[in-house]
Amino acid sequence: MEDASGFVSEILEHYASCYEELLAVPVVRGTKSEEETFAGAIFTKTTEIYVPISGRGIQGATSHCLGQNFSKMFDVWYEDKQGQKQNCWQTSWGLSTRSIGAMIMVHSDDKGLVLPPRVAQTQVVVIPVVKTGDDIKAVQGYAEGVYNELKAAGLGVAFDDRENYTPGHKYNHWELRGVPIRLEIGPQELAKKEVRCCKRHDLKWKQNVANVELPKTIKALLEDIHKEMYDKALQARLSHQKEVDNWKDFMAAILERNICMTPWCGVRACEETVKEKSKEESLEALQDNEDETLLTGSAKTLCIPDEYKPLPGCAKCFHCGKKAEKWALWGRTY
Repeated sequence: MEDASGFVSEILEHYASCYEELLAVPVVRGTKSEEETFAGAIFTKTTEIYVPISGRGIQGATSHCLGQNFSKMFDVWYEDKQGQKQNCWQTSWGLSTRSIGAMIMVHSDDKGLVLPPRVAQTQVVVIPVVKTGDDIKAVQGYAEGVYNELKAAGLGVAFDDRENYTPGHKYNHWELRGVPIRLEIGPQELAKKEVRCCKRHDLKWKQNVANVELPKTIKALLEDIHKEMYDKALQARLSHQKEVDNWKDFMAAILERNICMTPWCGVRACEETVKEKSKEESLEALQDNEDETLLTGSAKTLCIPDEYKPLPGCAKCFHCGKKAEKWALWGRTY
């Protein structure tokens, strides 16, 4: 049991790293409630994600300790060092294409995709910006040189020299596809040996960068973008994570597209009642207010967080009022 439990946590941390270190998506690590535990498992560990645009949570990835339940059922066994037959202690875990959907929902905007640099196939697009009367060949030659320099440095780079589209059309084209950095190069950039650098995740940010050790500068900027995207998503979650200790505040927060951290008794029947009650009250609120921004549906536990402040000894369950045994994170999910 000890080895199986340790392996469950080890795998979960790999999945959490995929989200945080590759996709720039912060996750809450925790354990599922009895109600939400995988059927037949002893316990389920999970990574939970908050989607700011919808106010809902997404179960990012799970890792289950199955114990010996399934090995006994299907007669999966081995011989121990003493030659005795022992049923295996099994685990089960998975990360799916749901991770791509979660990444899109957390980061993207009305302009289209916003891709984290570490997984973007195209990290940089170079766009020559010329008009009638400019030295088109010189600008395009300089831009192509920048493209080749970045490509030689191992960056994922595209060169958009299409002549039948305006610069504005090209900007929209690559913004829609979420390319992290756009480099604009016109006669002024040529004259100063610079590039005009724009970030996809922050469309207000534009800066001219000297073409000196440009690959090094761009690589550093991509790392900054990853951190900025992660920090933005984390701040969005924290600003919508409300700590409440009573039902009235819980429902008010849930209706406003928040997730809630509450003291909880941990009893399965209590969670089942919360699901039913929250669904009923959210529908009543929608009928009374006719506010389309209100979030309806059942609220349930997302997880029992691995890391949170100690629970006060006098804490009562936010719903039933009995002695609280743990903190629980609640929300609506997909």
